[in-house]
Amino acid sequence: MAYHRLPRPGKLEIQAIKPLANQRDLALAYSPGVPPPVPKSANPSEAASLTARANSGRGVSNGTAVLRLGQYRTAGIEARDGGQAVLFKKFAGIDVFDIEIAADTIARVVETVAALEPTFAASIWRTSRDPNASRSRRSSRSA
Repeated sequence: MAYHRLPRPGKLEIQAIKPLANQRDLALAYSPGVPPPVPKSANPSEAASLTARANSGRGVSNGTAVLRLGQYRTAGIEARDGGQAVLFKKFAGIDVFDIEIAADTIARVVETVAALEPTFAASIWRTSRDPNASRSRRSSRSA
């Protein structure tokens, strides 16, 4: 358990990849530096070269069928999902954000995943007890 608790709980952190050393760097990172790329990044092909979207994914679960553990719902699966995210970073260089969704139905999970589409280039679905989960994965791709 110490591995999970120390030196800080969890396995992930957000770290800037651009310089943030002075006022100019901070202005470029947020405002007034942001306005020029905003119209360009509205175009999906431009967004891939201007934002982190091309190298990001979301790991999605509602916690209804955690492999070998059963049903834990969203609060209990963070340790597993954070671990999966660090494996994607280590072996594929992809930044995965684990997203646990408090949803009782696959339809609600799909609706949430579809609404997040502009932010993430890919989704990693976790196991679900719902027998319609595979069909729901397909429908979220087309949503």
